[in-house]
Amino acid sequence: MENTFIGVNLIPDNEDERLNKLKEYEILDTPEEGAFNHIAAMATHMFKVPIALVSLVDADRVWFKANIGMGSIKSVPRGESLCSLAVLNEEPTIFQDAVTEPCLLANPLVTGNFGLRFYAGAPLVTSDGLNIGTFCLVDKEPREFTESDQKTLANLASIVMDEIELRYLRRKVNNEGSAD
Repeated sequence: MENTFIGVNLIPDNEDERLNKLKEYEILDTPEEGAFNHIAAMATHMFKVPIALVSLVDADRVWFKANIGMGSIKSVPRGESLCSLAVLNEEPTIFQDAVTEPCLLANPLVTGNFGLRFYAGAPLVTSDGLNIGTFCLVDKEPREFTESDQKTLANLASIVMDEIELRYLRRKVNNEGSAD
């Protein structure tokens, strides 16, 4: 994996455990689902941003379970996605003006045609404390993001993770019921 983040190791110490948990959810490459899209759409209105994503950080890519504002894009390389940085942290990762961040100076989403300027991503944390992805906001304009905004974003990420857990439990119950 090519890493475009200057001075940042994108692989957390618990990478194998994190990836195993992500695969256990069986959510990668699944069709769009209303709840995730509704939360993302709500966030674009709440924060007045053009893009909100539910992203899952796989071994070599970041895949979007919900994508409001980025068209038909389903995934981006892990070494380019700012969500790869956000899963390294327990708290939201905020770049109010990405072009001023030294670690982003070689990132093609920031320096290239896409023109990413603002990013706010809260980790999607499993019940056993693993960060499998993010709920994030993106804009092509720099913006302020208050502590209150960060708390709201973290709460939305918790709702997304609750939905992922419910989806997993429903599937597990249905599979056990069909085995009888």
